Amino acid sequence: MRNLPNGWIKVPLQQCANINMGQSPEGKYVSENKDGLPFYQGKAEFGKTYPIPRKFCTKPTKIAQQNDILLSIRAPVGPTNLCPDESCIGRGLAGIRAHDGVSQQYLLKYFKHIEPWLSQQGTGSTFKAISGGFLSDVGVLIAPLNEQIRIADKLDSLLAKVDAAQARLEKIPTLLKRFRQSVLAAATSGELTREWRNTNGIGFDEWTWKKLSDIAEIQGGITKDSKKQSNDDEEVPYLRVANVQRGYLDLKEIKTIRIPKSKLDKLLLVDGDVLFNEGGDIDKLGRGWIWESQIDRCSFQNHVFRARLFDSKNHPKYVSWWGNTEGFEYFIRQGKQTTNLASINKTILCNLPINMPSPEEQTEIVRRVESLFSQADAVEKQYLAAKQRLDRLSQALLAKAFRGELVPQDPNDEPAAELLKRIQAERTTLTPTRRQRNQSS
Repeated sequence: MRNLPNGWIKVPLQQCANINMGQSPEGKYVSENKDGLPFYQGKAEFGKTYPIPRKFCTKPTKIAQQNDILLSIRAPVGPTNLCPDESCIGRGLAGIRAHDGVSQQYLLKYFKHIEPWLSQQGTGSTFKAISGGFLSDVGVLIAPLNEQIRIADKLDSLLAKVDAAQARLEKIPTLLKRFRQSVLAAATSGELTREWRNTNGIGFDEWTWKKLSDIAEIQGGITKDSKKQSNDDEEVPYLRVANVQRGYLDLKEIKTIRIPKSKLDKLLLVDGDVLFNEGGDIDKLGRGWIWESQIDRCSFQNHVFRARLFDSKNHPKYVSWWGNTEGFEYFIRQGKQTTNLASINKTILCNLPINMPSPEEQTEIVRRVESLFSQADAVEKQYLAAKQRLDRLSQALLAKAFRGELVPQDPNDEPAAELLKRIQAERTTLTPTRRQRNQSS
């Protein structure tokens, strides 16, 4: 083991903190009625610093006190929160409270430091977990008390700045989404190419309303029917609703289907086909993108429609962007909807109204949209790189702190070994009742 900073010591957790392993109460005492104590079961209730109560317990089995460290000990292992008030804790958590003379905030930061390591220590075939015995023996680096306080205060200051930077960064995906939406809205309204039309002496009145069936042949996909399969069928990849996203194709998982050779010509996709989803939940309704021959000899299922443009001068990307923006409101109005599901049929898709500019203007629209999207993609790439650096920065600061490099040391500070001896001596003088209360809490 590397040399520790002057005055530091490494001890098992049980020597510097009380450990209170959670235990689930009987179900009949748990409800959402806000009767009794807040009941926390595990990581699912964790917030940024404090957990969010969803259930309450009138007869708790194990109780954590205010400001106890709540450590997730079951799938996932390692994340922490602070207990906001006296609370009931289930078996997914352990409550940890530093002994007098050890800073609770310092100990919390230490658990954040070892979280990546701790997350790999769980055992069990169904749910990874750590036991109370394992947790008791987890080594903790203890600095002199005054240095603990300096470290915790410095980390609070630095990590708050990291959190503020992360909060600002987290706004970028929403801003980029709005930017792309505004670009497409400008593209399909004619605003994006207003100057281009003026330069070329073209009026907006040259845009003409068409139904999708006026400009494309609409085809539904293949239905999987194992009873009708034969040895003469050909097995080919096919697209499902999950593959056809709004503005892109997700091709990570492609399944195959057997299709009679007599139907292949009608059911194989060709470059430039525009795809539309039948539906599912609202977000899937009519969403789609274009096929660009990413996979050889690919078909599509019956919940996906294909629109093949009659005139090769029309641009499939313009048609798809229209369907994903202006078309979505049309599909909502015309589609069949139940509580959680929505769908369109071939007739509704055929009647989709599209305001069509000239092929030349469609080409200019596509060029401008792709240029603006390329700029947005570059910003998104920078955002992801910055986010990764910030994510690493938090752990780097914690690592530096527990190497003893974050704050200056003071040779006048009482060494941690002496501190722990004094703590242990004081604890052994406690009355049995006091000692029992500390251990049970």
